[in-house]
Amino acid sequence: MRIRIVDAFTDRPFTGNPAAVLLLEGDAFPDDAWLMRVAAEVNLSETAFAHPLPEGGAADWALRWCTPTTEVDLCGHATLATAHVLRTTGAATGTIRFTTRGGLLTATAGDDGSITLDFPTAPLTAVEVPDTVPAALGADVVSAHDTGSVVGDLLVELADETAVRSLTPDLAAVARLSHRGIIVTARADDPSLGHDVVSRFFAPASGIDEDPVTGSAHTALAPFWAPRIGLTDLTGLQASARTGIVRTELRGDRTLLTGNAVTVIDGELLAT
Repeated sequence: MRIRIVDAFTDRPFTGNPAAVLLLEGDAFPDDAWLMRVAAEVNLSETAFAHPLPEGGAADWALRWCTPTTEVDLCGHATLATAHVLRTTGAATGTIRFTTRGGLLTATAGDDGSITLDFPTAPLTAVEVPDTVPAALGADVVSAHDTGSVVGDLLVELADETAVRSLTPDLAAVARLSHRGIIVTARADDPSLGHDVVSRFFAPASGIDEDPVTGSAHTALAPFWAPRIGLTDLTGLQASARTGIVRTELRGDRTLLTGNAVTVIDGELLAT
C-alpha cells in the first residue's frame, strides 16, 4: 500500500503542515483500530484515509482523518493533501467531492496549481474568557469565541501579532481546557507583508502540541476577521515554526480555503 507525506498550505518542502495520505482499495474502510495504529505510527498531526465511492453518487471519495490519538470531524490540511495526491497521481480530475464526518467537502484545482477547499463556516459564539485561558497561554486575552461542535475549538484574540508569535503556552494547562484545542489570533502588524491576520493552534489533548497550519481553524478565522477588517477575502499566516499560508474567502455559511501542497515522501506501507 502506498503512503505519501504531503506538506500542505505551502509551495516549498519542509514547510507548511505535513499529512500522511493513504488511498485505499475497495469500498469500505479497514477497522478503526488499524486506522489508529497507522496514524500513531506515522505520528503526524493528521493521517488521511480515503477510498473511492461508486459513480453517480453525491461524493467521489470517502475520507477520514486521524491524529496520533483520536479521529477528528474536520481537517483542512489533510484534505488538501489528499486532493493533491489524487490530482497528481491521476486518480481524480476536476472538482473532487469527499464525504466526511464534517459533511460534504469539495476540492478544486486552480490553473496555478493551488487547490481550493469548500468547507462549512464555523458558527462563532462570543463567550466569557475562562479564567484558566490567560494563565494557560501566558498572555492577556482580548476576546474569546466558541467555534461550534464541528470545529470544536476556542478562538482567542490577542492584542497584536507580536503577542501571538511570542506565545509559550503551558501545554499541560491547555490540555485541561474544555475545548479540543485553542486558536490564538491577532490582526497582522503590517498587511503589506502579504498577510492580513496571524494565528497559532494548540491541541495537546488530541496529541498535537502545536499544529503547523490548521485549515479548519481558518473556517472560524474568516468569519471572525472579515467584518472587523472589512474584507471577505483574507490571507492568513499561521506563525508556527514551519509557517504556512491559507487564503480564505467567506461565502456565508461556506468558507473557501486555498493553498498549495508538495509531496515530500512517497513510500510503501508494509504492515497492511
